[in-house]
Amino acid sequence: MSKTCKAVVAEDEPVLMAELRDLLAQLWPELAVVGTAENGFEALRLLDAQKPDILFLDIQLPGLSGLEVAKQASGRCHVVFVTAYDKYAVAAFEQGAVDYVMKPFSAARLGTAIARLKERLASAPASLEGVLQALAGVGIKKQYLRWITASLGNDLRLITTDEICYIKADNKYTVVVTAERESLIRRPIKELADELDPEVFWQIHRGTLVNVNAIAGLTRDLSGKLQLRLKQRKETLAVSDPYLHLFRSM
Repeated sequence: MSKTCKAVVAEDEPVLMAELRDLLAQLWPELAVVGTAENGFEALRLLDAQKPDILFLDIQLPGLSGLEVAKQASGRCHVVFVTAYDKYAVAAFEQGAVDYVMKPFSAARLGTAIARLKERLASAPASLEGVLQALAGVGIKKQYLRWITASLGNDLRLITTDEICYIKADNKYTVVVTAERESLIRRPIKELADELDPEVFWQIHRGTLVNVNAIAGLTRDLSGKLQLRLKQRKETLAVSDPYLHLFRSM
């Protein structure tokens, strides 16, 4: 049965998608990955079109959440949740015949999930009602971006959000600035603002987001405008009037 087993992978981060597919190819070469999805709507389309035996499903997908996709997949295919949640939330995944793998991926943990899947393929896919109720009970909050992918020649670099000092719009591109370098990405700053933790990344200008942990202090220029000094960068960042209220308590 494993030779004809079909799988769909739903993961919105391209680097992690490629990593998961590579690991699956190494650990389960007979498995046919018949489709990949970067959002919930595409995952549902593939679920209907390909009728996979297995769905590797990221809990947080744009467009339609992984939990909403899981409701539609319940009883139709075996589901392995892909998650970055901690051990307390993971307890919810252990309800019923459901498995999970944590980000970043571990070959050993994925191997365990594959072994369990092979055992379950002989039986009908489980109902996910129990796990979905358990996940709702955990009260999982929105998962914010933990890294951003930037191109460096032919290579891709993962920039963790902890590394970022600030992000600035630059014509058609967005500049992601760390202590050591600047990287250009094609994602608009408005999209990033929606996906980054607003308690960590403050908008200080229409085209600038700053990591509050990177702020060293405040100063004013000769015209009286507020400027932010950074811990690991020499330049200062201007704060436009609509965002001055963020710094009144400082």
